[in-house]
Amino acid sequence: MRPFMTRKLIPVLALAGAGIGQAHAADLTISCGAVGAELILCKEGVKAWEEKTGYSVDIVSTPSSSTARLSLYQQILSAQSDDIDVLQIDVVWPGMLANHLIDLREHGGEDIAEGHFQTIVDNNTVDGRLVAMPWFTDAGVLYYRKDLLTEYGHEVPETWQEMTNIASDIQAAEREAGNDKIWGYVFQGRAYEGLTCNALEWVASYGGGTIVDDQGEVTINNPRAAAALDQAASWIGEISPKGVLNYTEEEARGVFQTGNAVFMRNWPYAWALAQSESSDIRGKVGVTTLPHGPEGESAAALGGWNLAISKYSESTELAVKLVTYLTSKEEQKRRAIEGSYNPTIKALYQDQEVLAAVPFFGTLYDTFVNAVARPSAATGSAYGRVSNAFFNTVHGVLSGNQSSEQALEKLEDELNLIKRRNW
Repeated sequence: MRPFMTRKLIPVLALAGAGIGQAHAADLTISCGAVGAELILCKEGVKAWEEKTGYSVDIVSTPSSSTARLSLYQQILSAQSDDIDVLQIDVVWPGMLANHLIDLREHGGEDIAEGHFQTIVDNNTVDGRLVAMPWFTDAGVLYYRKDLLTEYGHEVPETWQEMTNIASDIQAAEREAGNDKIWGYVFQGRAYEGLTCNALEWVASYGGGTIVDDQGEVTINNPRAAAALDQAASWIGEISPKGVLNYTEEEARGVFQTGNAVFMRNWPYAWALAQSESSDIRGKVGVTTLPHGPEGESAAALGGWNLAISKYSESTELAVKLVTYLTSKEEQKRRAIEGSYNPTIKALYQDQEVLAAVPFFGTLYDTFVNAVARPSAATGSAYGRVSNAFFNTVHGVLSGNQSSEQALEKLEDELNLIKRRNW
């Protein structure tokens, strides 16, 4: 993919504009969302701001894969291009992109992040600079077909082995009854950042650590981590389709929402879609904490997205106004109710309208607050290479290309090499 060097390429990316004239006429450009409800909610929020202020904004499309999106951002920012003013960035990217982003406190005031979860504010603060505003937070959760669990006499699973057994039992019974498309469990198995999140949850919930610890020591090569990957590999072709090895969030949701899976690991956004009028499983879905291994506790990967402003933007102050609006309490409340996106403002978790729309925000509050962070802080600018090595290794194990023990031993060597060179 060639670097994006000038605004002449914006018409290729622009969703709001239809040509060069319209792209040049826009006051700001923003990348937010990629597909589905996230993109729709972003468009709605941007449109509301446009109507309030009279300014115009082009929403530029980005890859749905977070790995590909990061690569795109790095190309644009390294070229010091002003193609995108406001960027939606993952919770693990502030350290990697900080040198290309403005200090929001300097331009928006010291209290710009007041009321937001302090842990996320701290995560987005690099060398004393607030480089991104919290927009929504995330943690992995387990969706399940409560109607099928009730029909076949099962309780909600607490361990991965219990989930495996229940999924296998219901899958077999449903197929015998003629539902030959159903699977027991779907998740994000493609070799990308989403698999890092899933695999981190498996490993941490088995007591196998977090790939790299807080001191920067590589810890992934241990028996509990290997056992976790063995468990996951046993699902492929049994309770999970082989195609899961190419699933992102949306492919997994598509299978689950059409009634073809008993369990699904996904983010909270999938709740609103599963409960929509067009959903085949409306009213049949439950949400709970992710299972754990025999020697661990439930672990949910910390996710979430933030809004940052490129220091190469020619409209910095206007961009700050847009970011402030999109991350405001009112806008986060709308997104929570309409799309079940977790707010980053603590007060909204006591809001009765929010809880009426998304009941599990209250019951799983501790899961969201205490989610397990990926080792981006410990590895700094090297995190992208660390994650890439991890998800490719895990994908190899899931695909049956190598044993977990061999794979983790090789991964340990690879991560230590990255460490010596980069962190």
